[in-house]
Amino acid sequence: MRDRTGEHIAGCRPGARDELIGQVGAGREVATVTAGVRGLNRRQLLKFAGASLALMVSPVGHAAPASLVAVRVWPSPDYTRITLEGASALRFSHMLVQDPDRLVVDLEGVRLDSVLQSLPSKVLDSDPYIRQIRAGQNRPGVVRVVVELKAPINPQVFTLAPVGNYGHRLVLDLHPTEEHDPLMALILKDSPMDAAMGEDGKDATPVARAQGREPARREPAKQPAANRLYTVVLDPGHGGEDPGAIGRGGSYEKNVTLSIARRLKRKIDAEPGMRAVLTRDGDYFVPLHQRVARARRVRADLFVSIHADAFVRPEANGSSVYVLSERGASSSAARWLAQKENDADLVGGVNLARQDGHIARTLLDLSQTATINDSFKLGRAMLGELGTVNRLHKPEVEQAGFAVLRAPDIPSVLVETAFISNPQEERRLNDEAYQEKMANALMRGIKRYFQEHAPSTPTRVARLD
Repeated sequence: MRDRTGEHIAGCRPGARDELIGQVGAGREVATVTAGVRGLNRRQLLKFAGASLALMVSPVGHAAPASLVAVRVWPSPDYTRITLEGASALRFSHMLVQDPDRLVVDLEGVRLDSVLQSLPSKVLDSDPYIRQIRAGQNRPGVVRVVVELKAPINPQVFTLAPVGNYGHRLVLDLHPTEEHDPLMALILKDSPMDAAMGEDGKDATPVARAQGREPARREPAKQPAANRLYTVVLDPGHGGEDPGAIGRGGSYEKNVTLSIARRLKRKIDAEPGMRAVLTRDGDYFVPLHQRVARARRVRADLFVSIHADAFVRPEANGSSVYVLSERGASSSAARWLAQKENDADLVGGVNLARQDGHIARTLLDLSQTATINDSFKLGRAMLGELGTVNRLHKPEVEQAGFAVLRAPDIPSVLVETAFISNPQEERRLNDEAYQEKMANALMRGIKRYFQEHAPSTPTRVARLD
C-alpha cells in the first residue's frame, strides 16, 4: 500500500505500525486514569474532569504544528547536504529504503507549508546524489520527506543548535558509499607529466575532462627536463551554510574567496611543474579539519587559505597575511579574527559525533617550528606582492591560532585579501579586474617562495616513457 508520498513499508499502510503502537499506549493511559478515578469523590471527579477538558482545549494540550523557517540543498562532488531549519528543535526519525534507493525522514509536529513544498525546486539536475525530493502528509501530525537517490549512500543525520543567524537545524548529509579520494582525482586530472608541464590556462574539473576532450598530447621534444611537481592547495574560505563575512552591499565572503581561488588555480595550473588543488570548487561547506586533511592527502607543498576580512568598524581596510602561532596571537585583532574564522565549523555545521580522533590529535599538534618558519617565508613573499595591489593592513606577517593552518608538515598561510566590511573594498572585491590583480599578486608570491625556498623533497612525478 502507498501513503500520500508513495512509500511502501513492509506491505502495509505506512505509519500503521506506529499508529497501532500509539493506540496500545493510549489504552494503557486510559486504564491508569480509570484506576485513579475510582478513588475520587464527586467533587474531586468534577475538578479532574474540568482540568482534563481545559488541557484538551488549551494550546498546551494541542500544540499548533510548527512551520519550518527555511530549507536548503548544497550539492558537491563529495556529498550533498540538505538543511531543514526551524524556530524550535525538530523531532524526527529516518530510515533508508531500497529498490529504489531512498532516504525517508518523518518530521513530527511540523506543518506541510510552502517552505517544505519548495524542496523539490532546490534540487539541481547535476546533483550527484539526489534524483528528486518530495514531501507529503504521512499521517496526522507527521510530514514525510522522501529523498530519491541516484546511488546508494551513507547518510549522516544530526541536529545543530542555534548559532549566528541560524535557528535549530536538522542536517542530512548524503555521503557516497565509496569515499571520494582527492589524490585519485588529482591523478585522473591529467597524466603526471602533463601536470608537471602545466596547462593552457583553462579551468576544467575532473568530470569535465572525462566527458570532454582528452588531455592535449605534447611532443616529446617539448618535455621539460624536470620531473618534479609542486602541489599548492588553495582553500577558499567558508561555503555552503557558512557565508563568511557579509558586506554592507550584500556580498558574501564565500563567493569572493571562491572566485579569487579559481583565478589563482588557473594561473598555477598553467605554470610548468606546478599544480593547484581546491579544497572546495563550489558553494558547499567543508569542515576545517577536512581542509587540512585534504592538503595532507595530496601531499601539498603549500597551503593557502583565502579570505576577505571584516571588522566592526567599516573604515578598517587593507590586506593581511597570517600564519599559525604556537604561543598565542601576535595582536588582539589577530586573536579575534582567528576565533571568528575557527567558528566556521559551528556556522557551517559539523557532525561532532563523526570526528576522527587521529585528525583531531593532528590538529592539536603544534610542535612544528620548522613548518611555521617556512610559513613565515611564504607569508612575507605574498605580503610583499599584495602591497602592490592594495594597502597593507599590517606591514608584517601576523600570527594566531587558526585551525585551518595546523597541518604539521605543510607551510600554510591565511590571506585576508581585503575588508569586505569596508564599502570601497567590497566594491573592489566584486570587480573582476581587481580579483585578477589579486590572483596575480598571490601567484607572484608563490613563485617567489619556490624560487627562494624550494622544498627539498617536492612531490615526484613518474615518467610515462
